[in-house]
Amino acid sequence: MDRYFMKMPEDMFCEICSEKRGINPDTLKEVIILAVEIAREGREGRRIGTMFVVADTENVIRHSRALILDPLLGHPAEEKQIADPDMRETVKELAQLDGAFVVSDEGTVVSACRYLDSFSEGIDLPLGLGSRHMAAASITKLTNSVAVVVSESSVVRIIDDGVIVSEIIPELWMFKRYSALSKGKMVEQEIILSTVDESD
Repeated sequence: MDRYFMKMPEDMFCEICSEKRGINPDTLKEVIILAVEIAREGREGRRIGTMFVVADTENVIRHSRALILDPLLGHPAEEKQIADPDMRETVKELAQLDGAFVVSDEGTVVSACRYLDSFSEGIDLPLGLGSRHMAAASITKLTNSVAVVVSESSVVRIIDDGVIVSEIIPELWMFKRYSALSKGKMVEQEIILSTVDESD
């Protein structure tokens, strides 16, 4: 049985992705936390959807194009770090625009508003997911990247090698995270968010 799950320890950020990716867990953690914040808070009183593609930036850029003039182009890398509070607020504003964010393995938000090359052959996503998820699955098949997708239904999904490997409901995730922190330590807990039939 395949399970989409959320675990509390910090190492969950590297466990959810295949070993061949070699994704920096610190960068992935920052991206996931930011995605959860966007899903929970929305912007200007409405829910928004967006996507982050993490690592293998040269190939991701090669398999995408700018939808508009890139608002991050020309800014120094040290000002575009995903962990920087000012950058996070900038990303939340830009998330209202169409397109994906490209984040380097070192945590630099390299580009915004990217249209990703997309194909559906060999990709099997659950019915009801739209073009954003298809593009995320496609780019992670084409490159050594991992995608973090925020849907307008306020669910965050992590996609690796064309497959959804984790699904996070922000309210549950944040409640458990802050509950554990309030006790003075991070404790391991597992929440099964959804399962698929064993025959699949």
